[in-house]
Amino acid sequence: MLDLAETIVNLSLLEASQLNDELKERLGISDMPMMPMGGMAMAPAAGGATAAEEKVEEKTSFDVVLSGFDSSSKIKVIKEVRGITSLGLKEAKDLVENSPKPLKDGVTKEEAEAMKAQLEAVGGKVEIK
Repeated sequence: MLDLAETIVNLSLLEASQLNDELKERLGISDMPMMPMGGMAMAPAAGGATAAEEKVEEKTSFDVVLSGFDSSSKIKVIKEVRGITSLGLKEAKDLVENSPKPLKDGVTKEEAEAMKAQLEAVGGKVEIK
């Protein structure tokens, strides 16, 4: 395998071009136009929308933020935050008292909804961003 890598590195421009053509042919890859430099998108055809406008990206990672809590349920919220974040008692207490603070970043929608339900059940106020 190493010999192949060394051979590829030592190819001339003509040989590299020929290898490129051969790979395209064997893999069935067609020549596609490159994107213009600088990220400039090409103008869409008359009456058509660009691919970015047609496809709306769905958000896959969410941030769970503790925005507040009921003062009567502060201890329950601290216990729940400890369970969710694996923080120590002092760290969890500081996080709850200094809310709004992020609890977890980059979680799935299902995890975020579960955390929100757990905290709201004990008196916490949660936002999912």
